Amino acid sequence: MPRILNAFNALVRRDFRRKTLRDSARSFATDDGDGSAGVLAKRLKDSAETVVIGGGCVGVSLAYHLAKAGQKDVVLLEKSELTAGSTWHAAGLTTYYHPGINLKKIHYYSIKLFEQLEAETGQAVGFHQPGSIRLASTPVRVDELKYQMTRTHWHPTPQFLIGPEKIQQLFPLLNMDKVLTGLYNPGDGHIDPYSLTMALAAGARMYGAQIYYPASVTGLTPTADGRWDVQTPHGTIRANRIVNATGSATPTRQTTPPHDRPHLFVRPHPHTLDHTHTIDYTCLLGHTPMLNHITHVRPCPHIIGHTHILDYTSLLGHTHICYFSFCLLGLLFGPYEKEEKMKLQDSWIRDGVPPGFGKELFESDLDRIMDHVERAIEMVPVLKNADIINIVSGPITYTPDLLPMIGPHQGARNYWTAIGFGYGIIHSGGVGKFLSDWIVSGEPPYDLIECDPNRYAHWTSVPYLCAKARESYGFNNVVGYPKEERFAGRPTNRVSGVYELLKDRCSMGFHAGWEQPHYFHKPGDDSGYKPSFRRTNWFGPVGRECKLVMEGVGVIDLSPFGKIIVKGEDSHRLLDRLFANTLPKVGQTNISHMLTPRGRVYAEVTVTQTAPGEFLLITGSGSELHDLRWIEREVCDGGYAVSVCNVTDELGVLGVAGPKSRAVLQKLTDEDMSDTAFRFLHCRSMQLAGVPLRAIRISYTGDADRYTLVMPIDRTHADERLSSYPFVCVFLCVCVCMNCDTNPLEAGLDYFIKLSKPAEFIGKQALLEIKAQGLSRRLAFLTLHTDDIDPEGNESVWHDGEVVGNTTSGSYSYSTQQSLAFSYLPLHLTHAGQTVEVELLGQKYLATVTPEPLVLTEPARTRLQKKQRSV
Repeated sequence: MPRILNAFNALVRRDFRRKTLRDSARSFATDDGDGSAGVLAKRLKDSAETVVIGGGCVGVSLAYHLAKAGQKDVVLLEKSELTAGSTWHAAGLTTYYHPGINLKKIHYYSIKLFEQLEAETGQAVGFHQPGSIRLASTPVRVDELKYQMTRTHWHPTPQFLIGPEKIQQLFPLLNMDKVLTGLYNPGDGHIDPYSLTMALAAGARMYGAQIYYPASVTGLTPTADGRWDVQTPHGTIRANRIVNATGSATPTRQTTPPHDRPHLFVRPHPHTLDHTHTIDYTCLLGHTPMLNHITHVRPCPHIIGHTHILDYTSLLGHTHICYFSFCLLGLLFGPYEKEEKMKLQDSWIRDGVPPGFGKELFESDLDRIMDHVERAIEMVPVLKNADIINIVSGPITYTPDLLPMIGPHQGARNYWTAIGFGYGIIHSGGVGKFLSDWIVSGEPPYDLIECDPNRYAHWTSVPYLCAKARESYGFNNVVGYPKEERFAGRPTNRVSGVYELLKDRCSMGFHAGWEQPHYFHKPGDDSGYKPSFRRTNWFGPVGRECKLVMEGVGVIDLSPFGKIIVKGEDSHRLLDRLFANTLPKVGQTNISHMLTPRGRVYAEVTVTQTAPGEFLLITGSGSELHDLRWIEREVCDGGYAVSVCNVTDELGVLGVAGPKSRAVLQKLTDEDMSDTAFRFLHCRSMQLAGVPLRAIRISYTGDADRYTLVMPIDRTHADERLSSYPFVCVFLCVCVCMNCDTNPLEAGLDYFIKLSKPAEFIGKQALLEIKAQGLSRRLAFLTLHTDDIDPEGNESVWHDGEVVGNTTSGSYSYSTQQSLAFSYLPLHLTHAGQTVEVELLGQKYLATVTPEPLVLTEPARTRLQKKQRSV
């Protein structure tokens, strides 16, 4: 038997001398968690601009960046000691690689910060950059690497696809039998987490921040003016804002059934908004602690001298995965365990983290990782003769979607989060800078809505969290496909009234907790979820449904849309401040945009004035609480006399679309549905087969009309006649062309932006300056002919051998039988007929700039008709 396996067997029998969770649990029972075990050497400040709670790498990074940005009163509180929790036992891998558009910026900034932090602070950080390789041993893994490569060419990150010969040169210890190719990042590396955190702390103090430990937080009380009293055993600090960077150590309590959700204690103040009395813990955290193993082996003659990291992501059907890294102790390797074997520390979700838990470890369970050890030996055969130095098993946290929770929290003024980091070391620098810029300037420096802490709402139950944590951790073992669906923990309690009617007839998608039909099966269809980097089994059925809608009628379940009602004596004044468009009249609807102070697009909202002074706002499924928080902040800051009510769960939404939609609805109501009686962008209340609802008419295309029906959610299935018409759901191109990275003028939204309206809406002055200076780029509509692959967004766009931009969204057009995409391009490349190239899976496809939508929309038809009449 190889020496390393003998060593593992010996460790199984060994009585561990380190403090384990089982041993510490007894000591925690006698510890009141107030930090009395340590001595605080200095007196707390009485007040602060920002209090950061948590002394891991992320919290300390934020304190450093805030102080460096000039904020004078920054306080960090740590209940134990700096790096306690997950930071100190992290592997410390630092990688440029990330599939997200803007999370790449987080990684990029972190590495650039790590490169100069020692020189700035005088503190060693133990940072090494030997590079990393991700391996592919199957054709689908090769496609995955090509898929990620096309999402990096437009970014400054150095990244290359390399062949087996280069891989062997960079990592000569590797068994090359199954290796096809690799993704090489020469700037990647590893850093000592403890040294990094201490260097950030030194920098924070250097710029004026105060760091206190041991100083646990025993209570948080909001004040009438939006500030917070932060209680500790050593006194109370009045803070303008607080940032929760505590990771898994946030205090919790268990609610009673049927909610089965833990909550964070926040004492209410009579002047706060009604829903700020408690903050939903699962919204706030949305992550689950789990046990992670890292193994160090002693250097041996075959290992010494090789200093390249290997991040191994594929082997033998992708059932085993681990990463390798060289460090001072020798060779470090850590497995991502199988979903069915990994262990959650679910007692922490039910009962909270033991109050004294700091730098303790769990007892290793070597049986769980033995197959990974064997696979590691197969990958790196010299491990057979290596000796084990130690095995670390400590807590890390995973969110349901693998992404952290970054930003201000809805429902509590001036409450921010920086938690849920499964990869906190590489995120620490960039997140500290991102949040610091947001706090100081009042808006995010770029768009990270995928990390919005408000994406998990009341539907996020403990069973859901646990199921998703297992699935997310296991996700490291599988291929990352486009348009990915993950099924653990579903359905939640957030289902529409048509769910039971449709669930067995279609492939369901998941949107903000909701189940929503993606496409419907017919006998003979190749059904089931079959992801691919190319067109797959849904391509035909979706085309069939598009044809049905364009030629007949279809019903689309749109209940995941966020629905917010704003009413009161100041509703006009509030919404005129929030929206760049003029407000619709009673019974009418328009598209409006909320902008940031810099004139960036924060949200696109459908606004309907349903009664004098009462407005129904409909926003995207992923933006519900994201947009609600923005509205509530303005209400509080401006002192508006309004009520703001989130009615997303009370109202279902069905879209009835197609040239026969008006005829269908006419059979179900006595209301006159003719074009003259029910005009474009108008709204009316009516009875549809006995169900009270609001219908909003939005023209679809050609002779087709689209109606949005808003009705009580538990009665959307009440009428069988409506359900006899085909339910369809096509893969709509969800346009991410408008966000905090863009302004509405370059996005071509001039029609919806009323710079001449009297109200001083947010972002107005910035837009006037942007317009005066002129644009440097504009959103272009591209058509391209491909083979069996379509764009979806984030692909590199080339011209004359140079990268000139990236797509923001894309899809296949069944009406015009070609692929379509949007991309921001330099002005000189946006004229009609201009050609560029869009990169898909390593191949460049010719794309042509097209000036108008290929199928005329209602506004386009109206403009065309006016032009024809004027001739």
